[in-house]
Amino acid sequence: MSDALVMRSVARNTATMSGRCIRLSRRQIDAVITSIMLPVMLLLMFVYLFGGAIDTGGHYLDYVIPGLSLLCAGFGAASTAMTVSQDLTGGIVDRLRSLDVSGPAVLGGHVVASVVRNAVATSCVALLAFAIGYRTDAPVTHLLLAGGLVALFVLAISWVAADIGLLAPSPESANAFTFVFMFLPYASSAFVPIATMPTWIQPFARNEPITPITETIRGLLNGTPMGSSPVQALAWCVGLLVVAVAASGPLFRRRTR
Repeated sequence: MSDALVMRSVARNTATMSGRCIRLSRRQIDAVITSIMLPVMLLLMFVYLFGGAIDTGGHYLDYVIPGLSLLCAGFGAASTAMTVSQDLTGGIVDRLRSLDVSGPAVLGGHVVASVVRNAVATSCVALLAFAIGYRTDAPVTHLLLAGGLVALFVLAISWVAADIGLLAPSPESANAFTFVFMFLPYASSAFVPIATMPTWIQPFARNEPITPITETIRGLLNGTPMGSSPVQALAWCVGLLVVAVAASGPLFRRRTR
């Protein structure tokens, strides 16, 4: 079979697997509600309970929106790791392989579904933010760039989460391993300025991936200085994506042999 035919087969199977994963997500109403409502509740909590005590040099709602969009991605990634692990432990992957569905198509379906779920959750947070007073003067190009960066970040960590699902022995452990995705935004500039943190954690907060991505989105939406953050943000997202995709093949073969 030629390379073109192989690629078309993988693309067709990936689309089929994506539809399957999205349908499964629609049936897991509790997980869908949690992935949407938790970021919404965090937005309300940070803005109305904590925002008045946090000095960011401006309106706290403007400051916190970029970080919350990335936090949504962390919740979605945890769900991806669990669903990949569930397929592996439930025997579904063996049946799919007997139908000549390749590993990239299986994992790609989960990743595409993760991007769709995160798009819904992020849209809900954005709509709520506008409802409670968030406004931006950013041009359309900046809005598109900010949305593209969020999508690229979601794609990258969804592949990382899929790899974690391949490594984890059970869905419960897969969920536990993805805790880091939900912790990283708190140890960054997503919710408070890094200068207000203890000195021992500031180097980590400045150099972890969430900070440059947050600063880039914040700069695109609010016009704040970005410095070298866009380059660092792209490097982190593309680097994570390339490593995760490259590792997924060997990990899938090792897990399913």
